[in-house]
Amino acid sequence: MKTLKVAAIQANLKWEDPEANRLYFDERINSLKHKVDLIVLPEMFSTGFSMHPQGIADQGETLNWMLAKAAEQRCALAGSLMVFENEQYYNRFYFVTPEGDVTTYNKRHRFTLAGEHKVYERGDKPVVISYKGWQILAQVCYDLRFPVFARNTTNYDVVIYVANWPKKRIFAWDTLLKARAIENMCYSIGVNRVGLDGNKYEYNGYSGIYDSLGATLAFAEAEEKIIYAELSKAHLTETREHLNFLADQDIFELK
Repeated sequence: MKTLKVAAIQANLKWEDPEANRLYFDERINSLKHKVDLIVLPEMFSTGFSMHPQGIADQGETLNWMLAKAAEQRCALAGSLMVFENEQYYNRFYFVTPEGDVTTYNKRHRFTLAGEHKVYERGDKPVVISYKGWQILAQVCYDLRFPVFARNTTNYDVVIYVANWPKKRIFAWDTLLKARAIENMCYSIGVNRVGLDGNKYEYNGYSGIYDSLGATLAFAEAEEKIIYAELSKAHLTETREHLNFLADQDIFELK
């Protein structure tokens, strides 16, 4: 596809209540004003960023909802969930297609300040998803602070960051999303939440979609909002052929 139409849903998540969040996003997705190819939801969109997954981590219920919603809307759906699998918990990014294909990425960089490393197992490698001729790198929240992990050595087209990024550090979020787009010559999509969570941390959104030069295509401030953007392969081709920054990057391996 020459273009990829994206909707990002910035939401006030219901704390540790998967059923309520599924109902909420069901209504929000049904309210979309435009036909899109991809819908992106925040990090841990069914619970909020909780360190108490016992009894509420997904064992298939929300994944099945994602699959049903993707099939119904005839578009892909992406976001992260707390997942219980093989007696372990993961903060897992899911990308599901209307055909029923599922790609997963387990969050690599766990947020030690919140004790995430004590609860959730670590992912071992980056994951690039192929969808409708587009190559999409999956990332989760704290991954944004580690540019080497998102380094574009595979010629991917889009990087997606789903997050629960608090208001007190929102300027880092906003700046780094643009930086990842510029340094990797790709589209950057960041989807955050708004509102207060169960720990009384405040979130003010700033979800955004940026092109490969860091220009803003869509942006949401501190409100529940759906933003839209149309990504263009021609834009990527033109900027990469003209500037060719990726060919000049240093070569090294991530251990």
